[in-house]
Amino acid sequence: MSHTINNCRARETAACCCVDTGIVIDNSDCSARWSALFPDRQAAEAKLAALTGKAQHTASEPCQIASHFISEPDGIRLNAEFTFACQAEALIFQLALR
Repeated sequence: MSHTINNCRARETAACCCVDTGIVIDNSDCSARWSALFPDRQAAEAKLAALTGKAQHTASEPCQIASHFISEPDGIRLNAEFTFACQAEALIFQLALR
């Protein structure tokens, strides 16, 4: 007779293979990075404003935002990094963008 308990990895509960959130969310990376190419700077700035609003709505403390606009042959690239107070907020922000 074989056992029905799954072979679970470190810090998982054998009964359900639930993962301790400390393995996934350990506050080692509180930043979310975002990049996209836009036809012009106005469109890129509008998107940055929308992303900033979402980030500030998600953040429990003010979110630090670093952004750069780069001219490319096909338009303007927006690179942005959002740094939150904790990794859970960064994860929530990333999931909200999907």
